[in-house]
Amino acid sequence: MFLDLRLGTLTEPLTGRHWTEREMRSRVERRVALYVEHGLSSGDRVFLHYGNCLEFFADLLAIWWLGGCAVPVDGRLTAFEVETLSRAARPRFSVWDRPPETTMTAALATTDVTVLLADQEPTSSAIRLEEVTGGPSLDTDALILFTSGTTGQPKGVVHTHRSLRARWTSLRDCLGLDAYRNTLCLLPTHFGHGLICNCLFPWLSGQNLFILPPFQPDILTQLGGIIDTHKISFMSSVPPVWRLALKLAPPPAGHSLERVFCGSAPLSGTLWEAVREWTGTKDVRNAYGITETASWLAGSPAPPDLVPEDGLIGRAWGGVVKILQTGNTEIAPPLAEECRSGEPGYIWVNTPALMRGYLERDDLTRNVVSHGWFFTGDIGIIDDRGLLYLKGREREEINKGGMKVHPADIDAVVERFEETTDVCTFACEDALLGENVAIAVVLRSEHPDILRRLHAWAAIHLAKHQMPVRWYFVPEIPRTSRGKINRGVVAERCAALLPVDPGGSR
Repeated sequence: MFLDLRLGTLTEPLTGRHWTEREMRSRVERRVALYVEHGLSSGDRVFLHYGNCLEFFADLLAIWWLGGCAVPVDGRLTAFEVETLSRAARPRFSVWDRPPETTMTAALATTDVTVLLADQEPTSSAIRLEEVTGGPSLDTDALILFTSGTTGQPKGVVHTHRSLRARWTSLRDCLGLDAYRNTLCLLPTHFGHGLICNCLFPWLSGQNLFILPPFQPDILTQLGGIIDTHKISFMSSVPPVWRLALKLAPPPAGHSLERVFCGSAPLSGTLWEAVREWTGTKDVRNAYGITETASWLAGSPAPPDLVPEDGLIGRAWGGVVKILQTGNTEIAPPLAEECRSGEPGYIWVNTPALMRGYLERDDLTRNVVSHGWFFTGDIGIIDDRGLLYLKGREREEINKGGMKVHPADIDAVVERFEETTDVCTFACEDALLGENVAIAVVLRSEHPDILRRLHAWAAIHLAKHQMPVRWYFVPEIPRTSRGKINRGVVAERCAALLPVDPGGSR
């Protein structure tokens, strides 16, 4: 089913490495031979512990060609988190760009996993792709993207080839391809925005893709020059990246940028205008998407109708958006009462790019999917022009510069510390990232040695981006009458307290 795909050229601007479609095809054929040698079968899951490089995309296509399911994994995860995801997904293979540390191989040893390297060559000759039989159907699982649960109950979003193709088809129909001929990605390839839309949508449509390591300030200082050198026509990013780039990087001078997207976090009208000025294009759009919907499902109108406004999303791309008065999935969305124009309510979407469901978590799937409609957890309005505005969110996730951090994951780690009796993680304001991680903890004792041990425990078991930047030690965590934590209430109470640095306790 992949012989109809037309690949663009793939380039790493920093290294100068560059693969044409022919070179990529040759590489994929060698990776197919390697996987066949080691027994990859249709339906097998493959952890990819690396990304944002040429080899990642060759592995992805080889896995798909053989009917396997790719599971991109954040390379910053700890051994504890890798073991948690491994138990949930039961991968058949684990692929690394360098030999993994002993702690990582031990974490994977809980299941029968074959470890491979990105530069590993097969002992036999490459296999011609036309000769491969038994590959995927449209309804074969293609991707699993974990959005939470790396320390507790993992939540893996499962996309099939059908849902991914539906997303790319809708984007081609709604947005065309001309603006994407030279696309730049500096987002991680282990989550939907960066992988499904910023990379695969243009590249698998025959456009050229330029791939950078994600979220590195030293690279952002070169951004204008990279855009000019490679005549970048399109890029997508997140608000914190733009805040840094506007401070650190001289703007491009070549006027090659035609379209720019910003997603994963709300784009303010002020930042919107600043990005327009820096990029030299009026076609800067707010893109709205969720991993469960294969990322971009709606976005701002094109110029000249585009007027930057706080919270403006726009219209659906290949789907339907409704604002309903209920977020209850037990009520069929077609029967639920819609909000009037301008009245805030719950955002529901209907799209052919909807996930198959959460990996072996039908209970979680039922909480957000009803009769083919997906409950986003966001609050919004649709105005009298039919434009969608994002007004807030009901979800508890912390939006740290476009990276979603789930409080429950951090709670699950800190509550395992032997001196912890209660814990609540919540969002705190961050001037650069928008939101960051704060935590309130109840301990049996607040002796400085115990605080240091807690900090060290968290540093070992949490990924760097999950580590709280503000710690509050409190006598109790307020709960509702049903025993649930209201994270907003906890955040309000902690705002009146001074945070403590447990790692520097004396």
